Amino acid sequence: MDSRFTELLRPFLKHAGADETVIAPETDLRKLGVDSMQAIELLFAVEDTFGISLPDEELNDATFATAGSLWGVIRAQLPDAPTGQVTA
Repeated sequence: MDSRFTELLRPFLKHAGADETVIAPETDLRKLGVDSMQAIELLFAVEDTFGISLPDEELNDATFATAGSLWGVIRAQLPDAPTGQVTA
């Protein structure tokens, strides 16, 4: 995962300590406080930060379940992402 992504994500994790929580691919975003309203705010922040637009079919609970699942969808939209390959 990209350091810009983890720094962007940190303020949305209201149940995580300030800088104590390590954000790993398996980090459960819901357990750390990302609810449906925050997911929308997070979506806008992601799109602004990375200059991408996430496809409508990816705007679901599974995408926002873990840091890795969200990063995988973001990574697939980045201009330098390998075709057909999503990495966490």
